[in-house]
Amino acid sequence: MSNSNQPQAKGLKVLSTAIDTAMQSDKTPHELNRIKYKIDVNEVIPKPQIAWSLTNTKSEGEAILGTLGDFGLIIGKAKSRKSFFISIAVSTALGNDAILNRFKSYLPPDKNEVIYFDTEQSKYYVQKAVKRICTQIDQPEPKNLHAFHLRSLNPAERLQFIETEIYSNDKIGFVVIDGIKDLVTSINDESEATMIASKLLKWTEERNIYLVTVLHQNKSDNNARGHIGTELINKAQTVLSVTKAENDTNISIVEPLQCRDIEPEIFAFEINEFGIPVIAENFEIRTETNKNKFDVTNMEDFKKYQLLTEVFSKGESFSYGKLVEQLQIAYKNQFKNSIGINRTKLLITDCSNNDWLKQEKDKAPYTLGAFQVVENDVIF
Repeated sequence: MSNSNQPQAKGLKVLSTAIDTAMQSDKTPHELNRIKYKIDVNEVIPKPQIAWSLTNTKSEGEAILGTLGDFGLIIGKAKSRKSFFISIAVSTALGNDAILNRFKSYLPPDKNEVIYFDTEQSKYYVQKAVKRICTQIDQPEPKNLHAFHLRSLNPAERLQFIETEIYSNDKIGFVVIDGIKDLVTSINDESEATMIASKLLKWTEERNIYLVTVLHQNKSDNNARGHIGTELINKAQTVLSVTKAENDTNISIVEPLQCRDIEPEIFAFEINEFGIPVIAENFEIRTETNKNKFDVTNMEDFKKYQLLTEVFSKGESFSYGKLVEQLQIAYKNQFKNSIGINRTKLLITDCSNNDWLKQEKDKAPYTLGAFQVVENDVIF
């Protein structure tokens, strides 16, 4: 459209709005709300814009972690590294590239700013968390990040500050509230819990933003704390749990508890020597317990073949017994964990079924076959 036609177009839009307003001026407030909230089956409603997602490793595609117009909840016990996972979420929202090669942001250019509210930590530690995010995305001072420490405010003041910020910037697309319980005076007050849940629903819908918030789990069980926890779980689009691994406390496991879309895969992270969260490789193996043994046949195919490659780097062929021994050694080298004889035999059977292990005849030595993957009777 040419510049000369723009004023005319704006005038027509203003006139149209004025006519619509005049036509509705004789309606009661309820009649106006009825028009606003009634569902029309013929209306074309676009799918919600994805805010962030997690790429699958065991199947094709990705899982949606959140969309604009909705909110998510992260729960976990104290010191389970919930705030480190929040760093991953904020880094994802800010970054142009996939974070940790798995987390992606789809925020549109006109909704690409992020607000990060921390209600618990001092200014020093909130800044430390922000610097961690800057390191994660390799940007010394991201212009689309606005971080605030609200520890010194009372609950009502925090609530008012957050609401004002959310409504003061139309470019905001991603909001984090680390410490939702600090917006109420009691986590067991039903009216306050309902009020907070209603606020999140209102903010996200009216401002078309995605909001993720954090809440502690009870010490005695894995439930989110108080009435506010129950209310938020019932309303959230996605609920993720962060838990320290039982036998390797360096690893935090994130698993879906509730999702409206397809559940994301369970994943895990740990903190590297620079204080940055990174994906915990082979976490299923590293965190297995006697009560919860990892099924070796569910290991990614390329990892099984890596074990075989290490074994056959020490010889061209092995008897069954020697193959078991060498696989146990390779497994310990690669995954820093031991594997019993029975599970090693199961792994050998699985590799043989995939033609990665070859025998000329029964009881003959095993040799290494070519790596290939069979899906639906098609060899790749």
